[in-house]
Amino acid sequence: MAGFIEGVDRGQSVLFPDRLDDWIGEDSLVRVVDFSVEEVDLQCLGFARSAPARTGRPGYHPAVLLKLFIYGYLNRIPSSRRLEREAGRNIEVMWLTGKLVPDHKTIADFRRDNGAGIRKVCAQFVELCRRIGVLKGDCVAIDGSKFKAVNNRDRNFTKGKIASRIAHLEADVERYITEMVRIDRQEEGEARAGKVEHLSRRYGRIRQEIARLREMDKALADAPDGQISLTDPDARSMATSARHSGLVGYNVQSAVDAETHLIVAHEVTNQGFDREQLSPMAIAAKTALGRDDLHAIADKGYFSGPEILACHEAGIMTTVPRPATSGNAAKGMYVKADFVYDAERDVYVCPAGEDLIYRYTTEERSIPIRRYWINGCKTCPLRTNCTTGNERRISRWEREDLVDDMDSRLGRDPDYMTLRRCTVEHPFGTIKAWMGGTHFLTRRLKNVRSEMALNVLAYNIKRMVALLGVRGLMRAMQA
Repeated sequence: MAGFIEGVDRGQSVLFPDRLDDWIGEDSLVRVVDFSVEEVDLQCLGFARSAPARTGRPGYHPAVLLKLFIYGYLNRIPSSRRLEREAGRNIEVMWLTGKLVPDHKTIADFRRDNGAGIRKVCAQFVELCRRIGVLKGDCVAIDGSKFKAVNNRDRNFTKGKIASRIAHLEADVERYITEMVRIDRQEEGEARAGKVEHLSRRYGRIRQEIARLREMDKALADAPDGQISLTDPDARSMATSARHSGLVGYNVQSAVDAETHLIVAHEVTNQGFDREQLSPMAIAAKTALGRDDLHAIADKGYFSGPEILACHEAGIMTTVPRPATSGNAAKGMYVKADFVYDAERDVYVCPAGEDLIYRYTTEERSIPIRRYWINGCKTCPLRTNCTTGNERRISRWEREDLVDDMDSRLGRDPDYMTLRRCTVEHPFGTIKAWMGGTHFLTRRLKNVRSEMALNVLAYNIKRMVALLGVRGLMRAMQA
């Protein structure tokens, strides 16, 4: 190829550096991975086989396998089979592991058997960030994101799905029966026998599938949430933000520091909604940050009276928008916000200037609710814009003062929701788009939690390098 830049002859002898270390730059991210694991006492964290066995074949030190996994999640290589290949051809991995090449089963077993230890390492890195002075804010943003499980939608069953599939299959049965009757009446000979035999086999398979679905329908009675997933029994069907869409997966919760965008706490659940996750995530973030007080911001999906109260009792101020559940605004009628609560007199003042007085207290899902109304609504000139009943009734939670305070904060500073969006969606976007963590590779909730901990640990390492640089982070860890 004369006239072009020419490469080295493949048969030519070449001289490579004598040391693997010469191939790795001083600012390489792989040095942070190595240093981070070397600073951790894996035996104290409960890692299996962290002490050498007295007899038998020597095993791999858990530090080697942990480094391998962290590197993999940082470089979009989460698969154990791909990590095995990289260990035999990737210079950085060779340097990281000392040219050890564990087989893929050993790699996968390490992730499966050391879930608790991996999660502790993730928590320790957050503690390290706090200790060196990077994490010092008093505000976190909380959000959840859905991650696809190994289980697909066709292997997830509900009563509605089973009923729909049985109806389709029974329609096929009727069609096959009709076709067999027609063939029996109109055709003769070998062609007739062959067609009937073929339809009979298909008919038999459909009847077997119907029987299997009916057995599964019976098993659904024992499922607490009315779902059965066959590939991953812990995965659940969940709605997503896109209209008329959903996935079978897990709901990953995270609490992100508003200043540094580090994930300070996370959890994986198989609940498709967020309203019960506010206080657990806020309290976990408060503990991780080692603070006496904290401000937690979340979207309206987290709005729940008991959760807001639990945060208040734990010394956590929450800012969560109140969801608009009433359809009156769309009808051009007054909503609850148009009624002003007078705390001193314990009354609501309606748009007409009348007082809605307290009547009684009831309970809804163990939450005490106070009822207010007035008897003079029938003669009110604003009645058609207010209610379609005899009187307009207002309900108030006994600790709705906490909700009123949140509304006031949002009224004074509407940028809280912008801050939440810019803070918490950055880590999820990085994990999914940059790190390729859109779905899980493992099955069962305990294994998925280990996998997510590796994703979070890799993200936090990447984020700390972005904040301090490779050398700055290593100096801070050594101090």
